[in-house]
Amino acid sequence: MGSLASLPGDPSPSLEEIKARQDIEIAAVRARQDAEVAAARVRQDAEVAAERVQQDAEVAAERARQDAARAQIYKVTMMVQTVQEQAKRDAQAAQEQAKKLQEAADEGKRKATAAQEVANAWKKVAEEQVKAANAAKEGAERKLKEGIRPVVTPTPEEVSAAKQKVQYRDDLFHIAVAGMEGGGKSSLINAFRGLRDKDIGSAVTGIIERTLVMARYPHPNAEYPLVLYDFPGAGTLKIPDWQYFNTHGLYVFDSIIILFDNRFTMVDIDILTNCRRFKIPAYIVRSKADQHICNIMKDMGYDSDDDESEDQRKKLYQAARQQFIQQTHQSLKGNLENANIPDQRVYIVSNKTMLDVVKGNRPKKVIDEIELLNDLIGEAQTRRARRDAEAATIMNLTDLFGHKRQAWPALSPPLEEIKRRRDAEAAAEQARKDAEAARAQIAELIKSNQESRERAMAAGR
Repeated sequence: MGSLASLPGDPSPSLEEIKARQDIEIAAVRARQDAEVAAARVRQDAEVAAERVQQDAEVAAERARQDAARAQIYKVTMMVQTVQEQAKRDAQAAQEQAKKLQEAADEGKRKATAAQEVANAWKKVAEEQVKAANAAKEGAERKLKEGIRPVVTPTPEEVSAAKQKVQYRDDLFHIAVAGMEGGGKSSLINAFRGLRDKDIGSAVTGIIERTLVMARYPHPNAEYPLVLYDFPGAGTLKIPDWQYFNTHGLYVFDSIIILFDNRFTMVDIDILTNCRRFKIPAYIVRSKADQHICNIMKDMGYDSDDDESEDQRKKLYQAARQQFIQQTHQSLKGNLENANIPDQRVYIVSNKTMLDVVKGNRPKKVIDEIELLNDLIGEAQTRRARRDAEAATIMNLTDLFGHKRQAWPALSPPLEEIKRRRDAEAAAEQARKDAEAARAQIAELIKSNQESRERAMAAGR
């Protein structure tokens, strides 16, 4: 504290002044001390406040960190939950897909089993068909060795081709003349048409110009809707006799003339047998009657150079004629019996006499020429009447139903038999195709089943 001594030249202070000054100084000291205390307190309060603020900030920061941590934990938890739920859904979908794949695999297995059963059934049918075919083949070979001719049924395609080849028409009557070479087929056809062998338009005759291919000859008279066909004689082509009928398509004709000269051969037997099988009218005709009777007369001692009476010659001719007719009937009857074929009429003709009959002349040496011609024409007229009746029936049906209908093609009875047999063959072929299709289906199902299992295993992994 400062001294209160008086300054030089000043009057001496009084005690009151000194005391006042001392009080002021004391008050200043106290004020300074109070200020320092206050400042210290302020500093202390500030420090406390700062510490409190810092603590509050730290608490707030910690709380913020905790909130952020909780938020992050919640976010992560939600993400984990979402992932878990998605994983659960994926697992369920995978299980469902695996179940579907398993069901598909089971279904494929079931179908494969069913297809295998079908394939086995068709295989059994096919094996039975093959067995039957082999048995039929062996039977045919055995019969062939035993001399029994095999039965060959033409296909519908072969029937159609044969009809196209012969220019078959429903309004015509188609007659085939068949038999061994040299039997006089061409000459008989010429006689039926009213032509001599040397006339223009006649069928070629003779050994040198023998028929090597089928020839078609319409009847010149429009009143007779006949078409005659000259076929190569058996022995002129390298065709087995039992194949003659089918090779030449004789199964499409309306009637067949089986012409023979000396002997009724196995070819003739085969043609007749097939005619009966196909229900085709067959006419057995022995040709060259005049030549055969003349030969018998010579065997009886006739000599044209001898001066014999006309009556003697006629008697000899009648005897030779009767002998020839009896021999022909007996010989044919024996041949048919040996072939297990019922007895059938034989027409004995001479081509020269047939020509006279066709031309309207009155030949004296007639045997069966007129009857053969009448029977052929009668059969043709009957067939035409039957077809006209069928056409009339179709017209009646047209009127009944009130609209035009196409005429149904007339099927000869043999085609029905052909159809039945072809249906059986078609069934066997279909069985073979179905078996192949079943095998292909099984292979596809097995492949699909394997792929399904692989996908299921991959999904499980």
